[in-house]
Amino acid sequence: MDAAYRIVARTLDAGFLDLPWNARLEEWPEADLVSLERGISRHVVRFVRVAGVYYALKEIPQPLAEREYRLLGHLVGTGVPAVEPVGVVSERRDASGEELEPVLVTRYLEYSLPFRTLLARPVVSAPEPLLAEALAGLLVGLHLTGFFWGDCSLSNTLFRRDAGVLAAYLVDVETGELHPRLTDGQRTHDLDLAYENLAYEFYDVASQLGAADERDPTAFADAVCSGYERLWRDLTEEEVFGRGERDRLHLRLNELHELGFEAGEMEISSTGAEYRLRAVPARVETGYHRRRLLRLTGLDAQENQARRLLADIDAFRDTLVRADERVVSEQAVAGRWLSDVFEPTVNAIPPELHGKRAAAELFHELLEHRWFLSERACREIGLAEALDDYAANVLPAAVDERTALLRPRD
Repeated sequence: MDAAYRIVARTLDAGFLDLPWNARLEEWPEADLVSLERGISRHVVRFVRVAGVYYALKEIPQPLAEREYRLLGHLVGTGVPAVEPVGVVSERRDASGEELEPVLVTRYLEYSLPFRTLLARPVVSAPEPLLAEALAGLLVGLHLTGFFWGDCSLSNTLFRRDAGVLAAYLVDVETGELHPRLTDGQRTHDLDLAYENLAYEFYDVASQLGAADERDPTAFADAVCSGYERLWRDLTEEEVFGRGERDRLHLRLNELHELGFEAGEMEISSTGAEYRLRAVPARVETGYHRRRLLRLTGLDAQENQARRLLADIDAFRDTLVRADERVVSEQAVAGRWLSDVFEPTVNAIPPELHGKRAAAELFHELLEHRWFLSERACREIGLAEALDDYAANVLPAAVDERTALLRPRD
């Protein structure tokens, strides 16, 4: 019999109609699948490539599939890093007419790394503090939107390089709950659950790697929770200042921007002798530099990558000013930088090396490499010279991370 199913999706390529939806995912032929590295899941997960794009397919019960699809869709609109939902394939039946579980379809997160890869291989140096910082930031971002995760774990998270640090992406929201705002009790409960999950999971992986004696799982969980508390306090704590310190408002906004957040609403109360200033938690959004870079250039980057690229745009503007060129606007400068600096640099990388790093991360690493070469040569190295050395001596040895195609472990 012909395959019977129903697809609800935001956008969908016609190639999805050719997939064998009348079979359980675990029975799909290898010809329809691609092997990508991933974390542990309680459900059957498979990956496909449709029209040159990679997607993750997860087989789960109907209520969970629809709920996770809607929750992920909500998070996309908040700027919180999460995988992109594509659709739900339901009402599936096999050749005998037996009902099959629905499949949640999400876009595969390119250039992402499961935590096991980061801990097991020399992908980044000192991965534990970077993982802890990234997870703390993700939890804060979720809680600011009123989202209760309920199952924070390393397996439910993917990580991307972000200009020397890591950015954490939410992958699994089966236990998530969306509220207008979270109470302190809800935040604490979510943090307690995170502590238990992270400590257990970190110890389990350390044992598998034969490094249980070297890595303290409770120290890792403590680092995530303390990082969360510190960041939450920095973002939401009330500040008191005198009547002669009105510039504190401007400084407070800049402090939030430096942390990578933006306040959509501030609350100021006056007692006559002093002011009390606080950011309204429900109106604090993550990704300040990402949104600014996207607005100026159309480039979608991680937060710290965006910060680095914006700094290079500022340096480019200073170069134009020193050359007595007229600077019309910030948008015009960013457009010139994009066409004169960024795009020619990225396009000069040999095509076979493009999958090594995301474009923004590649540009960041190139700037770092130029600084290293300049220090070693005791002179200013130009971008073109640094690019030649980077493409010849650094990038070829790097692992291809665009799709993390499954390969033998080191």
